[in-house]
Amino acid sequence: MKCLLLSLLALPVLCSGLAQAAEPQSCLLVRFADVGWTDITVTTAVTRLVLSEQGYRTKVERLSVPDTYKAMAEKRIDVFLGNWMPSMAADIKPYADNGSVQTVRANLEGAKYTLAVPRYAYDAGLKSFADIAKFKEQLGGRIYGIEPGNDGNQLIRKMIADKAFGLGDFKLVESSEADMLASVRRAGALKQPIVFLGWEPHPMNTRLQMRYLEGGDAYFGPNYGGATVYTNVRAGYLDECPNVAQLLRNLKFDLAMENRLMDAVLNERSNPRQAAKDWLQANPQVRDAWLKGVQPRAQAPSKAVVQQ
Repeated sequence: MKCLLLSLLALPVLCSGLAQAAEPQSCLLVRFADVGWTDITVTTAVTRLVLSEQGYRTKVERLSVPDTYKAMAEKRIDVFLGNWMPSMAADIKPYADNGSVQTVRANLEGAKYTLAVPRYAYDAGLKSFADIAKFKEQLGGRIYGIEPGNDGNQLIRKMIADKAFGLGDFKLVESSEADMLASVRRAGALKQPIVFLGWEPHPMNTRLQMRYLEGGDAYFGPNYGGATVYTNVRAGYLDECPNVAQLLRNLKFDLAMENRLMDAVLNERSNPRQAAKDWLQANPQVRDAWLKGVQPRAQAPSKAVVQQ
């Protein structure tokens, strides 16, 4: 009876060990892509921190959107948390069609992504895509985007190429998220109109007095570029690394969470990892939900089991 009791007590530990053994050693390192947007930087930081707490190593590469999908197809990247849809539909389509990239789940709903202007420009009559050309001289014939290769930039390029809304003579200014927002702040100091890529979640929505432009549905989609953000993985990853896959299937964010984390990084000068750590400590119930069914890589038997 005593031997049977010991066997029963050891069973959960053995089962846990079997669950861990199901993942090969190659799963110990989880490779992420970060396209340089603060929302993806912070969600990636949070996910990496949770994985490190479970005994995994993580690595992140800063890549453009096209290079991210190319790297996933070549199995150099495992996970990408920033598939904004529908604006990235053209970027992911060839990889989804050939099966080299898979979608795990929606990790954020209620996002938006379209062109925006400062409130003073909106109040002056720049309220829609159709109004942009009317302000060409004041705008210097420019629309401000972010990093080269970004899907939003591609949509702006297409509008210009199509001569939509009378924008055929406009130029796209490509830089980075930080540089674009610096341009918006400089324009604001002079009360000059400026048209730029805007999105939520992002603290720009609370830090800047801004408005989204109407009428861009044909390019950015309805509801001011209403978007859902998805988690992507390279082909075969969910089967190869089922424990990490479980975390990715559980992983879901919300606008309030991302706005808070992004504000800490952009405006409070917090390191993304420290911001993630502070947020997780303040929201342990979220971590618990994400870790449901996830086993640590190295799990020792509990003290009670050892004593018995």
